[in-house]
Amino acid sequence: MAGTRRGTSDLDRELADLPPSLRWREWMRRIEAVLFASAAPVPREDLARVVGQAASVDLLIEDLAVDLEGRPYEVARVGTGWMLRTRPAYGPVIRAAADVGGQGLDLSEFDLAVLAAIAFHQPVSRDGLKDIFGKEISRDLIGRLAERNLIATGPREPRRGAPYTFVTTDTFLAAFGMQSLRDLPDPEQLDDAGVAAP
Repeated sequence: MAGTRRGTSDLDRELADLPPSLRWREWMRRIEAVLFASAAPVPREDLARVVGQAASVDLLIEDLAVDLEGRPYEVARVGTGWMLRTRPAYGPVIRAAADVGGQGLDLSEFDLAVLAAIAFHQPVSRDGLKDIFGKEISRDLIGRLAERNLIATGPREPRRGAPYTFVTTDTFLAAFGMQSLRDLPDPEQLDDAGVAAP
């Protein structure tokens, strides 16, 4: 049955019994609740399941963002979805008072370098990473990055043996506060700052 994913069959999406202004506010709150409960960015299609058919998810997100101005968190576009994210100014406050020890990436400098190389050169195979670093990249490291959902397999390379390539994920974007890969620093800017581009 179409439109009955995850228990939405009994959800009153249209809210026809409410006046238009209250209906809009309720749809905004529903989107906020879904974003609040999700640890990963939520795509438009999933948000559309909790609002009326004629409602614009994009306009609801815009109004929610305005509604959250001055709050310690914001609606952030990450990849193809949205999430609620603490504003950077409140990071030190949270680290000082909350138990967020298990939420850090806990990656070594080399792990971060490999992750950056994948981000800058994706889709890239293990052979491509070997060319970049001058040494074999262990399957364990690739596995750890994939286990944390920072990378995923991309298309196979168009050559004999067709090795898999690797790409970054929306979790990678969220972890580094980016909306898309266009937010990566320009390699020339990295060189100018004295940081070697991967």
